[in-house]
Amino acid sequence: MDDIYILSEEEIKLQIPLLKEIPQPPKKLHIKGMLPKEGSRVLCVVGSRRHSSYGEEACRKLISGLKGYNICIVSGLAIGIDGIAHRAALEAGLQTIAFPGSGLDQKILYPSQHSRLAEEMLFAGGGLISEFEMNQAGAHWTFPQRNRLMAGISHATLVIEAGLKSGTLITSKFATEYNRDVGAVPGQITSQLSEGPHMLIRIGATPITCSDDILEMLGFNRPEGAVQKELPLGLSENEKKIIQLLQVESMTSEMLVMKTGLPTREVQQTVSSLEIQNIITASSSKLSLL
Repeated sequence: MDDIYILSEEEIKLQIPLLKEIPQPPKKLHIKGMLPKEGSRVLCVVGSRRHSSYGEEACRKLISGLKGYNICIVSGLAIGIDGIAHRAALEAGLQTIAFPGSGLDQKILYPSQHSRLAEEMLFAGGGLISEFEMNQAGAHWTFPQRNRLMAGISHATLVIEAGLKSGTLITSKFATEYNRDVGAVPGQITSQLSEGPHMLIRIGATPITCSDDILEMLGFNRPEGAVQKELPLGLSENEKKIIQLLQVESMTSEMLVMKTGLPTREVQQTVSSLEIQNIITASSSKLSLL
């Protein structure tokens, strides 16, 4: 208990200025570990507890591409995308902070399955933050309440897989209300887990298909090598979509199907068209731009 300290309302305003901008700032916060590093850009990453393998791969890949930047990954320590985001941040050497839906007492920290992950985060210079009393167990009302803090402390929120009725969308709603940027990862059109991100994109969220998209959303300049080439004229929307993905990295046809959400047959037809136009080439089962 000695390593847990409490920030008063005035201390919160001084040390976490972003939180003073939200309509219902916390009166006090229990802190274990560290707050976001000075000057860091804070990214909240949220998604489905019942994620797909695509969601996990997307989360890990996007966060790994942020390595070397002064970025703090915030999430809710929950099973699913939250835990994957924290773990990916640790692997990339990024600071990561959790807002559990409970108090910070080790006996009731929610979820108990992630107590070891929480310890690793603290050891690596991250932190745990909660406005609940130490012995407050996770309850139906605690999760939406903590979601507003996750959105409030962050410069941007990234949504990776969420159904239309998912609690994940509560966080993105708060982020929008707080005038923060919201990004969403496109998914397969046949998956219910894509419905939330696709809805967010329709109403103005930034489509996130690579780590550079996140860096741009957070205000970092794109690396020189990541500047996209001008697309040839007269391309179909599917052709543009595939070229933009291949500008980032070479991919197999199967990866393009996952990334674009297009049917396999449409991807194959589009790839053939681009090969005929000498825009892309196939080598070692992967497609790349010429």
